Formats: sequence, C-alpha cells, structure tokens
Amino acid sequence: MTKKLFLILACLALMSAAAHSGGGLDGYEIGKQAEIAGLETVEQKLVAPPFLPEHSQKSPGKPRIVRARIVIEEKEIEVEPGVFMWAFTYEGSVPGPMIVAHEGDYIELTLVNPKSNVLPHNIDFHAATGALGGGELTHVSPGQEVVLRWKAVKPGVFIYHCAPGGAMIPWHVVHGMNGAVMILPKDGLRDDKGRNIKYDRAYYIGEQDYYLPKDKNGNYKRYSSPAASLADDLAAMRALIPTHVTFGAVKGALTGENAMTAKVGETVLFLHSQANRQSYPHLIGGHGDYVWERGNFGDKPRTGLESWIIAAGSAGAFTYTFRQPGTYAYLSHNLIEALLLGAIAHIKVEGKWNSDLMEQVAAPSAIKK
Repeated sequence: MTKKLFLILACLALMSAAAHSGGGLDGYEIGKQAEIAGLETVEQKLVAPPFLPEHSQKSPGKPRIVRARIVIEEKEIEVEPGVFMWAFTYEGSVPGPMIVAHEGDYIELTLVNPKSNVLPHNIDFHAATGALGGGELTHVSPGQEVVLRWKAVKPGVFIYHCAPGGAMIPWHVVHGMNGAVMILPKDGLRDDKGRNIKYDRAYYIGEQDYYLPKDKNGNYKRYSSPAASLADDLAAMRALIPTHVTFGAVKGALTGENAMTAKVGETVLFLHSQANRQSYPHLIGGHGDYVWERGNFGDKPRTGLESWIIAAGSAGAFTYTFRQPGTYAYLSHNLIEALLLGAIAHIKVEGKWNSDLMEQVAAPSAIKK
C-alpha cells in the first residue's frame, strides 16, 4: 500500500470513528424525539436480489418499527470468467438487499462492519431525511456497528449506497456498494385512474457499472486485497467508460438458469436501480403497463411505455401483466451496454400461447418466383 493510499484510508477511519451524542447530528439542538412507544416491531429477514423480503401489499394501518440488520462484506467476485474484482457489499450481495416498509413506518437498521474487513463504510438512504441520508451518522470502521432509525415519510423506490466521503464515494458505489428501499404508499399502489394495483410477484434488479483496470497488454488486473486497486480504479473511472454494465453482480446473473420466472396472467412488479449512471429499460415482447420512471409512487404512473429512463442515482418501478409464454429479455436499450457489456436479464414465463396476439402464418421457405 502506498503512503498516499494509507493516509487516505487512515483519514477515513478517523472520520468514521467520530461519535454523535444525543442521537442527532453534532452541533445542532436535538428536537422532537420519535414517538415509538407501543409501536409494533417487525424483524425483516433480508434476502438476496432479485427477490424481495416477505411483505404485505396492504398498509398495516398504524406505523411500525421495521428492523433490519446488514453486515458489510468485502469479497472478491468473478465478474465474467477470468475477470475479478473486490466487491464491497451489503449483506454479501451486489446489489445489496431490498428493504420494504410502508409510508409512516420507522426503519431501524443495524449496520455491521466486521473486523475481517479493511475499509470504513457507511450508508446513505435516498429515502431518508437529513444527515446526508444517514451517511453522517453511520460511519463504521472494521470491528464496529451502528444503529440508525429513520422515518419513511415519502413513498416510492429509492437507492441506498455507501458514501464515506470524497473520491471514496464513487469508488465504493462502483464496487457494488448500493441497494434499494421500497416504501409502499398508505393506500397501496394505484394506476393512472386511482384504482388499486396488486402484483403477484416482485423482482429487484440492481444495475452496476464497473471500471476494471487493465495492464499494458490489455489484460484485466487482479488484486490481492480490497484497497490494492484504488489508484488504478480511480484512473479507469475518470475515463467514464465502463468495462461492464451488469444486471446484478456479474454478467449473466439473471439469465439462463438464473432467469426470473412468471406465469401468463400474472402481474409482476419490477424494481430497477442505478446508483451511478442512466439506464434505458425495455422489456422485449412486452411493455411497461404502469411505470413510475423516477420511483415516486405518489405520482400517477405513466402507461404503456416501450422504454423509459432510470436516472443516475435513482430507482424506478413498473408493472406488467404477462400475456404470452416464452423467454423475455429485459435489458437496457442502449444495446451496446446490453449485448456487449452485460446489461440484460431474462424472464421465463409459463402458460398457453395466444395465437390471436401473435402467430407465424407461414414458416420460412424458399422464395417463390
């Protein structure tokens, strides 16, 4: 490790060790405390994407405390055969797990940075209010844990990510340290006419852009520790040209045997996040029946879209009711990113074919004169 890198990491470790008294941000008067006495407490069991934790689509009626525990894990992953990267992960997955709550709930998160890690980390919830989304109150060095509680006042889908400060923010994010939260509205999801929308299953797709360094011969480098690639990573990142754009941690994470599944007639809610760049989702052979492009469930959804935009640093949502069986490709319609860099997923749908919607009238044959 270079002296410069050591000083950077040492400064971050000192910053992460700063304590905050009274539960709020240092230097400010602490005001009204949360009125949580007597509220129901729910322990949310987090699961790896593309799945969501068990949850009710119906509002619980009264606010609850939704408790979750996330353990940070720094680990090497194989982005594609022979190409390795040290991933900084929440709960061991890229993206981190989806957290689900309802409008008005309190989310109480325990963030754990085990001694086995080498870097300080924190968490910034785009859904939360104040203190850099909780980032200022959650810095933890290896061997520390912290508990943050915040109130879900705005319904929608939002990203969360690590934000330790300065150049470390994009470095941690593009090493996979991001995830999403879904806050369901009090009256549930509504279509453009105000009617309730029920979904039969839901999936979370966390898009990643990686900037993996190469040597002078054009071969991808491999590093011995999470911090060893920092200088090379920053140089690669400054070019703003990703080497990989993936749906999930690695190329093909949601294709083939790992494809998402559904049945004809089912309505599926898809949640899509991109913590660092724009994305252009498209479901080949289907549409966005109802689309919350910026993830704001408080707004009326757009309807019948063929493609849409997930803004950098945000999450979006859409529902689709499948009408035909087969394997659907869900991808970024920057087709270079989809087919060359990896931004593609599959949904395998079971059911009966509807020839009224599509049929092959004549099979391929020799051209008739």
